[in-house]
Amino acid sequence: MDLGTIEDVVIPDGRSGLPPGHVDTAVMAGGTWLMSEKQDHLRRLVDITALGWDPITVGDGLDIAATCTIEQLARARFDRDWPATVLFEQCATALLASFKIWKVATVGGNICLSLPAGAMISMATALDGVAFVWSSDGADYRIPVVDLVTGPHENALRIGDVVRSIELPDRALSARTAFRKTALSPLGRSAAVVIGRMDLDGRFVLSVTAATTRPYVFRFPTPPRPAELVSTLAEGIPGAAWYDDPHGAPDWRRHISLQSAQEILEELT
Repeated sequence: MDLGTIEDVVIPDGRSGLPPGHVDTAVMAGGTWLMSEKQDHLRRLVDITALGWDPITVGDGLDIAATCTIEQLARARFDRDWPATVLFEQCATALLASFKIWKVATVGGNICLSLPAGAMISMATALDGVAFVWSSDGADYRIPVVDLVTGPHENALRIGDVVRSIELPDRALSARTAFRKTALSPLGRSAAVVIGRMDLDGRFVLSVTAATTRPYVFRFPTPPRPAELVSTLAEGIPGAAWYDDPHGAPDWRRHISLQSAQEILEELT
């Protein structure tokens, strides 16, 4: 899509080159959504791909640059005993995009877009991902991805804020996981993505995305009984939070999410 209203494209090679945030300015990495439809409110694009961030840095956990592409994450291999990294490719396949888009679309862009079916939102929330944000006023901060995404196309970022990276902790990467994606067609947009995680200390974590307007994460000190799991999800996700669009009705999304949660509990225990 030609963006006919764009008057300026800024390509900074360092943080000092980032222009002040403004409502008519968009930060761009892969730009796969920006270029998919008209953006008549925009006058400037800030392309951060020239900042030269390493896609993935291994430390106590993983530091995934916002500019890391979906393909780089999905194809990454590590010499650590991190079973949960299987989610990288599993979540990438939940993205409604061809392998060609994987080469361009970025982890940070997918999260900042804040769509219910954001596959990298599913990955990050399931693994306790924390976003490290460059603030426009210089007061950088960290925020869990589950709190960063607040609704469809809505998030907690302020104008001018730039997500630098997503940090994943070792304890989450060391866990066993189970993944369920449901869609109306085999390769269709995700109607529900439910991911379970069994930590080494016996804690059970379950995330629900795509079926809801924002991500939800539930934590249990030990694996719950099936009835307890269902009641916790039913009470913890408000009725109005089940997403309604052509890819699935709210009551159906609720049903398949609760069913997937029970299957995941059985698989992991």
